[in-house]
Amino acid sequence: MTFIARPKQRAGTLLALAAGLTAVVALAVAVAARADATPVGHLPAGAVSTIMTAPNQLIAVALPHAAEKSGLSWRLARPYDSNVVRQISEADVGASVVLVFKVVGRGKTSLAFGLTRGDTSSKAVRSARHKIVSR
Repeated sequence: MTFIARPKQRAGTLLALAAGLTAVVALAVAVAARADATPVGHLPAGAVSTIMTAPNQLIAVALPHAAEKSGLSWRLARPYDSNVVRQISEADVGASVVLVFKVVGRGKTSLAFGLTRGDTSSKAVRSARHKIVSR
């Protein structure tokens, strides 16, 4: 069997190939970026909240900024179920860093944050947890 590609088919094939290659590169960069950060170790006791929600809703988590001189920053400390929520944005708003998540499905997950000395420290000096229940 011989396949003869017509010009329109070749352009579509090249476009699909380019899109696929772009997706693979983006995924590789994201995995490499995650691998660079030291995992957060034990989390000290901290605030815990439970959020009851539904799919297609937005959840905003506000974490207080640490003093600039301290070198401390909030980091996501544990994996969460991306079938329930996905992070869509992050911004500095006044004295807080605000992370916005979109609820994409039903289920339960937790967002656990640790306040660490940059990305190289595994020791959290403070924590915050948000339990998400989507019905």
